[in-house]
Amino acid sequence: MSATWTTANIPDQHGRVAVITGANTGLGYETAKALAERGAAVVLAVRDAEKGEQAAARLAGNVTVQELDLTSLDSVRAAAAALRSRLGRIDLLINNAGVMHTPKQTTRDGFELQFGTNHLGHFAFTGLLLDLMLPVPGSRVVTVSSTGHRIRAAIHFDDLQSERSYSRVAAYGQSKLANLMFTYELQRRLATHGTTVAMAAHPGLSGTDLARNTPAALRLPLTWLAPLITQKPAMGALPTLRAATDPAALGGQYYGPGGRNEIMGYPRPVASSPESYEVAVQQRLWAVSETLTGVTFPAVAPAPNAFPAGSAAR
Repeated sequence: MSATWTTANIPDQHGRVAVITGANTGLGYETAKALAERGAAVVLAVRDAEKGEQAAARLAGNVTVQELDLTSLDSVRAAAAALRSRLGRIDLLINNAGVMHTPKQTTRDGFELQFGTNHLGHFAFTGLLLDLMLPVPGSRVVTVSSTGHRIRAAIHFDDLQSERSYSRVAAYGQSKLANLMFTYELQRRLATHGTTVAMAAHPGLSGTDLARNTPAALRLPLTWLAPLITQKPAMGALPTLRAATDPAALGGQYYGPGGRNEIMGYPRPVASSPESYEVAVQQRLWAVSETLTGVTFPAVAPAPNAFPAGSAAR
């Protein structure tokens, strides 16, 4: 296993189709850039189509744009329908888009903004596209989580939408924990199918605009320290890229920076929090997510004993 895995290690991607959410800027843009340069046909699935077209114009290769607003289930369904009409297959679905530490807001469907965007939007988008992936050997769903899944994080089934109490940090943690639980449960369900796998990744501390809503008490010190404790988006995208393309990667693995405290460094398999591996909570979250979004995954039935979720990363 290479200790310094870089984009130079990405195998040839000609003939592969990659759909990347939030790919007009930051980590998503760097992920799209690397895959397009290696020959993949890349779809930038973005909220602002104009910004998506501007990003596509800066990228070499076969790059197109699909409008996708993860805060609206109507938009998620419309985007999935559009992709289904124009794509015969999807090799890589990279659930990268997200919001972080936002003031209390709701999505168009009434979900708390961070949980609704980061988890429920991607849950629905994946479910609506999965049958374009299941026939494709080697296809992968990669969902971007965060070290924030460890911070004040739990799945609050009694107040999922933070209606009784709201902390922007705790809500973000819940959404990123949900990303991991979704990945592990999806992998369990995919394991007996034999073609598609699910993995997760996190970028460590990367210099993007995602932290623009971080509370001022935290943002000011981070601004001063940023040059010392953050890495460039191109480095932050490497865990996602390794999960998406490394032939040795396994379903259920979680990739992050290999440096101290997973803040910076070249990507390697890492462990997530003990809470993230709780199978009963994963399954309950899955059921609740199906109810809230109205999206089911009919092609992948539960298989509790097929794969010990997350075991490859522990």
